[in-house]
Amino acid sequence: MTQNIYDNQAFFDGYAQLSRSVNGLDGAPEWPTIRSILPDLHGKRVVDLGCGYGWFCRSARDQGAVSVLGLDVSEKMLGKAQSMTQDASIEYRQQDLEQLQLPQASFDIAYSSLTLHYIEDLARLFATVYQALAAGGQFIFTAEHPIYTAPQHQGWWVDQNGQKSWPVNGYQQEGQRISNWLADGVIKQHRTLGSYVNLLIQQGFVISYLNEWGPSAQQIAENPALDEEKERPMIFILAAHKPA
Repeated sequence: MTQNIYDNQAFFDGYAQLSRSVNGLDGAPEWPTIRSILPDLHGKRVVDLGCGYGWFCRSARDQGAVSVLGLDVSEKMLGKAQSMTQDASIEYRQQDLEQLQLPQASFDIAYSSLTLHYIEDLARLFATVYQALAAGGQFIFTAEHPIYTAPQHQGWWVDQNGQKSWPVNGYQQEGQRISNWLADGVIKQHRTLGSYVNLLIQQGFVISYLNEWGPSAQQIAENPALDEEKERPMIFILAAHKPA
């Protein structure tokens, strides 16, 4: 079962202070890139895996999606999403993605933001998503980049010349990583970028886009806190589809 860290009160309270929690999609610096690769959502059936506050669910409806299913393991996150949503065409459901089951060919778009690095049996999840998509359906997701999940310890270190560096240890050693982000003992699953790609290919997906995302110079100028993100990719963005 997926660790339900978002129902940890300390974690949930810390997450609530993040820009992407306060300002929604506009507070996520990678959102303009994601938006540029999204297909036309008009009339589409959408599932959001790890929907959190439901920001993308509501955006999909604003873009014309006919129905949206938001899934999350966290009761607290779903409660927040429900409180922010007045739309009968959006359904929120508590669901452990490790045990996900979805009807065959029931969605046109599957979306996930910064969730898949928590999933241990990713092959099973990809297989479930593949069969749940209609022919030609698209799967678009972001996850923490393996360069970011690889370190056994998190944080910058400064060398003798005063230059900041990001240590990468055990990149090829896939498996569980423990980090202390917002709360102690947060469990993530490290796997190489090649593993993400190959797991998708093995299920039959065709990959159409991969971006090892980093902030633009303009974004850094507007938000200097993003400056460290140019040193190594924190997330990646991937788009794939089920052949028609």
